[in-house]
Amino acid sequence: SNAAIAGLRDLKLQDFGYDHVAAAGVRMEFGAAAAIDSAAKNVTLADGRKLGYERLVLAPGIDFRWDALPGYSPAAADVMPHAWKDGDQIALLAKQIAAMDDGGTVVISVPVTPSRCPPAPYERASLIAYVLKTRKPRSKVIVLDAKDSFTMQRQFQGAWKALYPGVLEYVALSDGGLVTSVDVASRTIVTDFDKYNPAVTNIIPQQKAGRIAEIAGVADRTGWCPIDPVTFESRLQPNIHVIGDAAIGGAMPRSASAANSQARICAGAIATLIAGGTPAAPTLTSLCYSLIAPDYAIS
Repeated sequence: SNAAIAGLRDLKLQDFGYDHVAAAGVRMEFGAAAAIDSAAKNVTLADGRKLGYERLVLAPGIDFRWDALPGYSPAAADVMPHAWKDGDQIALLAKQIAAMDDGGTVVISVPVTPSRCPPAPYERASLIAYVLKTRKPRSKVIVLDAKDSFTMQRQFQGAWKALYPGVLEYVALSDGGLVTSVDVASRTIVTDFDKYNPAVTNIIPQQKAGRIAEIAGVADRTGWCPIDPVTFESRLQPNIHVIGDAAIGGAMPRSASAANSQARICAGAIATLIAGGTPAAPTLTSLCYSLIAPDYAIS
């Protein structure tokens, strides 16, 4: 999605279907899950149908903590997009950057962790800086960070110094990077030390596990889902497994690569459990390649 925001990738390429899954003999049911009864082992769909299970796998993804930042809301996201969950939001941010006058400023507000794909805000800042440097050379992008350190920080900041001096500015927590409130009407961002009135604002909100995790009773007080790292079975509800961004997976980052690894391990563990065996301790893997420019990446 960051490449799509920068105009380097067609947003339509972000759409994926289920044809190959269905072709493998998997029965597909399309509809929202409205309720989960862990005692009866069934899922109730929005249309009232019930699906029974022996083992249930949830991939809840993320939701936002809308109450964590005063002034920010789903309605505010129509003006100050998060561009963190859906195609319309990604397209909106791309459109705003493209329409911005040369000399304008883009501000990205980065939340505290845990959050989806920790390096992604910094990759986004890099690719926006590339767009500004090549198309709007009097503009700049400012990263306001609620943290003092981040994934691959040395590599990112080394690349910024080499490629985007004067174009990309990074403000850490200790330098006043924590956004404390926003005012959509005036398009103002407030931090502990300063106020900003950028032409384009990308507010990435604080996050938690998707709503279905709460419905299923697999999210704890942190808003995330504790699991057994061998099987990804919930520590709160038996026979329910949680994979992907919602899971508390130890050192595993919340990334697509990590989720793919978790899915394979979870599937193997379920097959072993159904056959009456004991799953072996897994080897978890994750890869991360972040674009700094079209021909420059770090990993």
